[in-house]
Amino acid sequence: MIDPWSSAILNYEKLIEEFGIKPFHDLLGDLENPHILMSRGVIFGHRDYGRIVKAMREKNNFAVVTGMMPSGKMHIGHKMVVDQLIWYQEKGAEIYIPIADMESYSARGIDFPEAKRIAIDEYISNYIALGLDPDNENLHIYLQSENKTVGDLAYKLAKKVNLNEMKAIYGFSGSTNIAHLYTPLIQVADILHPQLEELGGPKPTVVPVGPDQDPHIRLTRDIAERFGSQFNFISPSSTYHRFITGLTGGKMSSSKPKTAIFLSDSPEIAEKKLKSAKTGGRESLSQQEEMGGVPEDCVVYEMLLYHLLQSDVKLKETYQQCREGSVMCGECKAKAAEMIKDFFKDLEMKREKAKDKAKSILN
Repeated sequence: MIDPWSSAILNYEKLIEEFGIKPFHDLLGDLENPHILMSRGVIFGHRDYGRIVKAMREKNNFAVVTGMMPSGKMHIGHKMVVDQLIWYQEKGAEIYIPIADMESYSARGIDFPEAKRIAIDEYISNYIALGLDPDNENLHIYLQSENKTVGDLAYKLAKKVNLNEMKAIYGFSGSTNIAHLYTPLIQVADILHPQLEELGGPKPTVVPVGPDQDPHIRLTRDIAERFGSQFNFISPSSTYHRFITGLTGGKMSSSKPKTAIFLSDSPEIAEKKLKSAKTGGRESLSQQEEMGGVPEDCVVYEMLLYHLLQSDVKLKETYQQCREGSVMCGECKAKAAEMIKDFFKDLEMKREKAKDKAKSILN
């Protein structure tokens, strides 16, 4: 059976088996107007997402927490989280976006004023430009270092976590600085603090992440249970999305510029980068006409799948034409490059307009 939604870098099925993550597609039928990343299988797994489905269906309060570490540029893969936030905002969620300046200081050596600048210029401006409503009363963006509620909660939660546990989860060694050792507990507090009484009390909370962040989720769920009698926390839910492939293959990464299309790139640079991306084409035109292409191995197709083509019908058409060899990589790449150029023109204009608003959020 042809699966036009398939786009794998890792063995996500193995992740589901080994770590107890449940397949997300089992819940699709329970969701009203699921996000396109859900219906296309980009969001592939979950923990206890049924709680969130129930809250949305019954119009009950629920929260979404997703952090940003201000240490570098946002690339187009990061857009997946923002797209989900916009969808949750439309569903009435309380959205919390902690800026992990404490983590960027302890793990990357970035001082706090610089982390704040990066958060405003590179992250918040792009979040707004991509469509997140900054004036929504249910949106909460804050610096970890300035949130006393989170800091106090992290200190209390640390009482029931020991060094051996942190070593086992994160692989910390004797040379790990204590600040870095402590920042996962700040992240746990980020996730759990929306359930404190002063913020409305216990409520279902979901954290959308890539599978590499699951250690944080597992630690948070364990700690939530340990403090059940004191805070009545509901164990947080989570969803897991696939990584977007880098331009040269492998994972797209801000620390490897040749792999990434950055959201701050000009429309012309974004277009040029996509035109140079790895495709799923055969070694020769005759082979492609005879055997067809492999869209599952194509960065260009993946960009259409994740970001550029909203129409499922057109996406299936593109997939089928590639598999049949009726469309060559050059033609497909040219169309996708034009689409990404148009997207980046619009993003550039909106980001410029968003800058003043982004500054006001943290000042």
